[in-house]
Amino acid sequence: MALVANRRSVMTVFSSPTCSESHRCRIVLAEKDITVDVINIDPSDMPEDLSDINPYNSVPTLIDRDLVLYDARVIIEYLDERFPHPPLMPVDPVSRAHARLTLFRVENDWYSLIPDLESGNATKANKAKKILKESLLASAEVFAAKPYFLSEQFSLVDASIAPILWRLDRWGIQLPPKQAKPILDYAERLFDREAFQQSLSEEEKEMRE
Repeated sequence: MALVANRRSVMTVFSSPTCSESHRCRIVLAEKDITVDVINIDPSDMPEDLSDINPYNSVPTLIDRDLVLYDARVIIEYLDERFPHPPLMPVDPVSRAHARLTLFRVENDWYSLIPDLESGNATKANKAKKILKESLLASAEVFAAKPYFLSEQFSLVDASIAPILWRLDRWGIQLPPKQAKPILDYAERLFDREAFQQSLSEEEKEMRE
């Protein structure tokens, strides 16, 4: 497969239909109603020349004219600044710093577990399931504090948490309904958003059928 995105006028995102990192980018694109050409690729059969523009040969990869970005967090922050309405990060520096710290913790504590959850190694997967489940439940009060994660408004933090919660069933993680009620209520608020539904690939829709 040859890449021709750098000759296109429309923004292009190379995405995997099952990748949580790609999903968080698609959520932000949908929330901001950005015109974009999403090209779904198989991570096991990457385009030959993707490595020419992305040294990590990974998804998501965004191409916006001469700009190439290939880290999900860099991409979603770029999209928020490039298309400022609706804003998905706080305006003032202190609140923005807190949001970025929360994003770091979500990635460090939860996204870091995904390789083991999807490794096919039962021992690693079971350990990661336990860690993720306990970490989520320990955060139940935080999920209950405000309509969105530590915020009255949907943010990049929510766009990053949503793919994790959507995949819990796929990973075999069942949260106890009573103890996890704030988390489950929060998840439904995210999943009910029109932009979230638009962000789902066919493969992601099947994860919860």
